Amino acid sequence: MSKPRRPRRPIDGVLLLDKPQGLSSNQALQRVRHFYQADKAGHTGSLDPLATGLLPICLGEASKFTQYLLEADKVYRTRIRLGQRTTTGDAEGDVIAEAPVPELTIEAVEAVLARFRGDIAQVPPMYSALKKDGRPLYELARQGIEIERAARHVTIYRLERLLPEENQRADELLLEAHVSKGTYIRSLAEDIGEALGCGAHVVMLRRLSHGPFVKPAMVTLEQLEQTLNEGGFDAIDRLLLPAWAGIAAWPRVVLSETTAYYLLQGQAVQAPGSPAEGPVLLFEQGGRFLGVGEMDDDSRVAPRRLIHT
Repeated sequence: MSKPRRPRRPIDGVLLLDKPQGLSSNQALQRVRHFYQADKAGHTGSLDPLATGLLPICLGEASKFTQYLLEADKVYRTRIRLGQRTTTGDAEGDVIAEAPVPELTIEAVEAVLARFRGDIAQVPPMYSALKKDGRPLYELARQGIEIERAARHVTIYRLERLLPEENQRADELLLEAHVSKGTYIRSLAEDIGEALGCGAHVVMLRRLSHGPFVKPAMVTLEQLEQTLNEGGFDAIDRLLLPAWAGIAAWPRVVLSETTAYYLLQGQAVQAPGSPAEGPVLLFEQGGRFLGVGEMDDDSRVAPRRLIHT
């Protein structure tokens, strides 16, 4: 006999989760959703099971705005091991090639890193969620199938070598990278290793920032569970940011109660004194968040993504 389904709550907001190593992004998402008993949930960009760090979890109505954070840039800290290439580009794969590591002078490493700053072309790894004929590439890779992938243009805004961590090996580099959407750190590590003439793979990866969330305080699953056990739903609900936190930098349009009524019926409404054009956050007088809209050059705002109020 199956267990009765736990009741779901209509809870809305964004949790800045510190994803642990060893869990997929979806597994971490389901853990958070379970703690909150949330009606619906989504995340804003996958992290590999090897990776840790910032994974914004959008609960309830906040999940309607995940698409905007998918476009955001990110900051990662990674440690790459030179002299070995693996099947997956990280430590979870099997070693497929080894080569001696050259002398890692500051000048030699800096010269290589400089080649990867700015706009570059990057070939996505086979072990990725990109799809070919409806199938994720990682499914094909697990079957030993490799297909040609077109290079994609990405931007490396910043790429720095950091001082070694405690117990870091001599054949490893610690790097911090600020990158555009669609950048694969595993591919970047492999390309850096190839440029150094010895190959490389990722042994540690941590996301520090994601879009507007710049090196924020994060909540671990253990902290979330402890807070729930000690203070109940009220306590963990206080850990949530507003549903619009990921797009808080957008201009705001405040509507009267009457104007908001017509907008919620799907109509474009007049909003004099608002930004000339582009996406905006919509609020009703009194502070109630309504969703996002699009301004035109006639001072009218049309609803684009409204929340259930």
